[in-house]
Amino acid sequence: MTEKKLAIIATKGTLDWGYPPFILASTASALGYDTEIFCTFYGLQLLKKDLDLQVSSLGNPGMPMPMPMPVLLQALPGMQRMMTVMMKKKMKDKGVVDLGELRDLCQEAEVRLLACQMTVDLFEMDTNEFVDDVDYVGAASFFEFAGDSDICLYI
Repeated sequence: MTEKKLAIIATKGTLDWGYPPFILASTASALGYDTEIFCTFYGLQLLKKDLDLQVSSLGNPGMPMPMPMPVLLQALPGMQRMMTVMMKKKMKDKGVVDLGELRDLCQEAEVRLLACQMTVDLFEMDTNEFVDDVDYVGAASFFEFAGDSDICLYI
């Protein structure tokens, strides 16, 4: 029997969107899947050593809020920071692991972290800001793995 494969494309670089690829990848790896996360565009933020990610309720009407908040109010200066502080507190209170620790867990579980080389070049990103053991590849290289994967997710 061949090993199962999970391919994840991570395109978002916010705190709330950082959890799904790492949770799914670490779980899949624990279940025996060969797993890769291809980070492209804003998803490259997930590979930075300093994960100072924010959360925004703008464009995310499903975000549970303590009270209904009109879009106009959400656009006020400082609201994104406040939403991030609230989310981090809620996560800490509920015992949710820190995103950096979750990423470390993925690396320990041999999840392969891939950075889209074209996006790195496009945004002139400094690869020294990324964690160790990131592979810089083009989309074609990712498709070699994704094309044979049992599951491919776009997050």
